[in-house]
Amino acid sequence: MTMGTWIDACATDDIETEDVIRFVHGGRIYAIVRSPDDEFFCTDGVCTHEQVDLTDGLVMDHVIECPKHNGQFDYRTGRALRAPVCINLKTYPTRIENGRVLIEI
Repeated sequence: MTMGTWIDACATDDIETEDVIRFVHGGRIYAIVRSPDDEFFCTDGVCTHEQVDLTDGLVMDHVIECPKHNGQFDYRTGRALRAPVCINLKTYPTRIENGRVLIEI
């Protein structure tokens, strides 16, 4: 297995609890979410249904909802939870260092 590269995405203070921010790197959009448990997660930032920006969606508990058709994903695993989405999101490892959120891509 090839190890990815760790990228500094944002400060932990940039994201409120149960919120999401957009991070763009290398031409890709990522969604970085802060859970109600104060953990950070990263997924692809566009819905697998119609390529809508998920960072405009609603985050509640461990779910992110697409703003266009209300499809839902578990952002911890990327699992598609509610139609019309049926393809899971790709997820990326995260870690916190010195108040910064790093993602492995």
